[in-house]
Amino acid sequence: MNQVLKKQGNEKLLIIMMLTVTLSSMSILLFNFVLPQISKEFQLTNSQVSWVTSAYTLLYGIGTAIYGKLADRYKLKNLLIFGLLLFAIASLLGFFSNSYWVLLVARCLQATGAATIPATATLVPIRYFPLEKRGTAMGTVFIGTALGSALGPIVSSLVVSVVDWRWLFCIPLLLLLTLPFYLKYLGDEEGTNTSIDWLGGGLLALSVAQILLGVTNNAMWFIGGIVALVLFIYRIRLAKYPFIQPELFKNKTYISYLILAFFVTGIGYSLFFLTPLVLADVQNLPVNLIGVAMVPAAATTALLNRQGGKIADLKGTSTLFITASGLLIVCFFLLSTFIYSNAVLIALFLVIGNVGQSFMMIVMSKSVSLTLPSEHSGVGMGLLMMQNFIAGSIAVGIYGKTVDIVVNSSWNPFNQLSIGATFSNIFFVLFILHVIILFVYTLSKGLYKKPLN
Repeated sequence: MNQVLKKQGNEKLLIIMMLTVTLSSMSILLFNFVLPQISKEFQLTNSQVSWVTSAYTLLYGIGTAIYGKLADRYKLKNLLIFGLLLFAIASLLGFFSNSYWVLLVARCLQATGAATIPATATLVPIRYFPLEKRGTAMGTVFIGTALGSALGPIVSSLVVSVVDWRWLFCIPLLLLLTLPFYLKYLGDEEGTNTSIDWLGGGLLALSVAQILLGVTNNAMWFIGGIVALVLFIYRIRLAKYPFIQPELFKNKTYISYLILAFFVTGIGYSLFFLTPLVLADVQNLPVNLIGVAMVPAAATTALLNRQGGKIADLKGTSTLFITASGLLIVCFFLLSTFIYSNAVLIALFLVIGNVGQSFMMIVMSKSVSLTLPSEHSGVGMGLLMMQNFIAGSIAVGIYGKTVDIVVNSSWNPFNQLSIGATFSNIFFVLFILHVIILFVYTLSKGLYKKPLN
């Protein structure tokens, strides 16, 4: 009887976690569409107002690794409750903000609190579900990412069409409704009783922050990031209780998956960044319909994510990887070939690509979890989440510069139209990259199947 009740509690915890991830994903996107209004109200330049979103993303990405490490030491319940309360307090601060600096501080505090959510979302399937159910659990959690990405633009446009943009800060307050469930269903397990090397953690955060700023702003930041990274490596080799155990980086299977996830994530960001530009510049779709065109992909992904997790559990991660690769290869080829077709076809191609990308994230998360011993699961998964943000930021920077290049011919032999040739060429390159990734993975699948003992 106790076992049945525990299983039911874990399933409820999973659903609450999915809803939490949904609201968290929405919060990343909510303010992207009101930056012009904020800029006008506070008389800001484009570079100044962009910090409302870029500062949030930066701290959110760094925080996932920090909280992941803390989850190896402290109760997951306490970390998540702290993060959600901080998120709520920061949202109230933002709602009453009357200056740009108060708004910016509120967004930074929001990100600091919200960063507990992706760290927890990857650890709940690992700690509360057996290995044979882990893929399904991860697929369920990642439904929240798909839903949040779809609902964020829609909710944002609906809210600001009726009330002031500050009301967007009220949406994250819904997370407070999840607190009683986490208090009930999250356990009181504690990790290893070791000290936290805060200096090492600070150097890691500094290196990541400067590298991301170097990619998006000035190259000098990148140099500073490299210096901080060297100091971080030196620190973890000398500290008695390093922030990240050097042995983790000697785990070749784990590192190989981090590298693979880096490329897969970077390529996947093209679907979220380039598609709205294609719909606007090539398809001439009105702004209010661009978000609608992307809803079917997110909705289908949400419906199929759990099935993707079941494939990983029943058939293995290699099977799901091949399935996801096939979907992405087809998607990028179709986008490249029919870039000047109608918007309905583009929306259908996005369904294929979004499902493939979400399946790929399930593969990466479950596969990485299999390479980690329990004492390193928090920081190991945290680093995976953090590198996803790094890969995304670098990719967006590359895509942003590439779309400004004007070309008059397509590299795709099945598309010789000059209209939308730049986008066609980008998708054609991504198609080829995924073919290469699938080929390399197939050759190396013996390595990728091997878990850490």
